[in-house]
Amino acid sequence: MSSETFPLPDETLDVLFREARSANSFSDEPVKIDQVREIFELVKYGPTMMNIQPMRLLLIEQGAGRERLLPLMAEGNRAKTESAPVVAVVAADVDFHTSMAAHFPHNPTAGDMFAGDADSRAQIARYNTALQTGFFIVGIRAAGLAAGPMGGFDAAGIDQEFFAGTSWRTQLVINIGHPGENAWFDRLPRISADDAIMTA
Repeated sequence: MSSETFPLPDETLDVLFREARSANSFSDEPVKIDQVREIFELVKYGPTMMNIQPMRLLLIEQGAGRERLLPLMAEGNRAKTESAPVVAVVAADVDFHTSMAAHFPHNPTAGDMFAGDADSRAQIARYNTALQTGFFIVGIRAAGLAAGPMGGFDAAGIDQEFFAGTSWRTQLVINIGHPGENAWFDRLPRISADDAIMTA
């Protein structure tokens, strides 16, 4: 790739993209909650619609919280979720509109346009949380850690177990840690720019 396109060194691009993989096992090396908080403080600058920032994180270390989570994971995901130093349950705050006066201050009544349509609000929250989650995963990589995002879980069960009485709705579970033995599956093919891009 042309060095004129990317001002970052190839080594950094490798860490963030080319050589980064979804981890399936983790070592015993610890990860501190404060590390993940620092990652969040960096990736929060990614864009969202009208700056709504609906992504919320539940960070679960080893212990009682993890034991509550494991039965709600798909069977094929339990072992790696059990072994990860930290697990992040990524949730979408479907009541993001209640914070818009603070996050969109030049139009402090902007949240009113979302107040009466819970279904549309949930869809907007999910979409923008997915956008933020992409930045979060890259941030995990930038911190020298491995991310293992997973879609196999009982979302309604996690909501009931951890988020009952709140406006948070489970969207993704990400294991976070240092890669363990045989952490990577073989790299699967990626689509080319020629096949994925049209110009007009």
